[in-house]
Amino acid sequence: MLSCYKVLDLTDEKGVICGKVLADLGADVVKIERPGGDMARSTGPFFHDIVDPEKSLYWLAFNASKRSITLDIETADGREIFKKLVRTADVIVESFQPGYMDGLGLGYPILKKINPGIILTSISAFGQKGPYRDYKAPDIVLRALGGLIYTVGDPDRPPLTTSFHHSYFIGAMHGAVGTVLALFHRASIGYGQQVDAPAQQGLAFVGNVESQVPWFLQHIIPGRNGRKRFPVQLKDGRLYFQPMLWKCKDGDIAFAVAASAMTASARGLIDCMKNDGIDASPLEKWDWREVHEGEWTREEFDAILDALGKLFARHTQDELLKISQEKGIQLGICLDAEGALQFHQLAERGFWKEVEHPELGTSLIYPGGFARFTEAECGIRHRAPHIGEHNNEIYHQEMGMSEKELADLKRRHVI
Repeated sequence: MLSCYKVLDLTDEKGVICGKVLADLGADVVKIERPGGDMARSTGPFFHDIVDPEKSLYWLAFNASKRSITLDIETADGREIFKKLVRTADVIVESFQPGYMDGLGLGYPILKKINPGIILTSISAFGQKGPYRDYKAPDIVLRALGGLIYTVGDPDRPPLTTSFHHSYFIGAMHGAVGTVLALFHRASIGYGQQVDAPAQQGLAFVGNVESQVPWFLQHIIPGRNGRKRFPVQLKDGRLYFQPMLWKCKDGDIAFAVAASAMTASARGLIDCMKNDGIDASPLEKWDWREVHEGEWTREEFDAILDALGKLFARHTQDELLKISQEKGIQLGICLDAEGALQFHQLAERGFWKEVEHPELGTSLIYPGGFARFTEAECGIRHRAPHIGEHNNEIYHQEMGMSEKELADLKRRHVI
């Protein structure tokens, strides 16, 4: 659907997924790397643990379907070449520190003079304006300020975070949405605009369930409780945090004893326990048509959890999923990476795509498109490019530069 648009991708490893989404939607995304290769190529893990800029699985995952050229926009010649590229582009995506592009003379006021229709999507930690604009922020800082880290981990240990740029990914995804909206808006107003996509601001939406909802519903400030995530109030007024993940025969399932869920689930759970020879009396003593939160003692609630744990441990994920559908039990299965690859729903929809990598001597499996459309394709089109793989195609064939010019630019490390 975006095949009529050209995108210049200047992002680093924090914003790279924005261009990937646009490429999945069909846009011609040109990844502009520094001569020698983008720094994101040094991000692991690597294919067969071989540290090589052409074997970064991180790079391969988030740059599939793009083209690549090398260009140093910090040089005078590099900036002039970039300006020429801007004339025929629709979108520029960047994730530099705010003010960096302005310092190079490539800020939005300059770019829109070159091409009034250009859309500049800027992905940053805190946004292009505001008192935190110039603060540097690794992902761990953003997650902390977004309220997500505080709730993750065990209560007697420091907070936990992810090992990749999750917060920036959220900002980059919002940047992709903003870019598509700006393209749509351009068709109405006739000119482009700048899209400001701060990662920390985006976390306000992601953290709603974890931080805001417990406060609004129960006046609870959530903390770290390990696997025990879901709070219930006991008879003595104390909060008890129950697990939301439960072990079954071949993995985990998600379930919580909540008043609304148990109204529908309790009868089915009791039937299953009796069929399996498990003592169901801890559940049977309660009328689950009523809300009992605040009525359980610690011993009574522990007995309910113990009975549930015995039931879940006797079945596989598929068995529990089938039982939940038959009995009206509100639970879900939790897939690990291998389980997701084998999950029949995704397989039936042809979600996973096998992409040839001749340079690796094998093929790799990629996720498919994030949505399906009746009138267009969405998803991976080809493997990620090698360093400067499309230099000749873009500089020589599309821009008309001579081979002599290209050789000179390469000698001076402009490309």
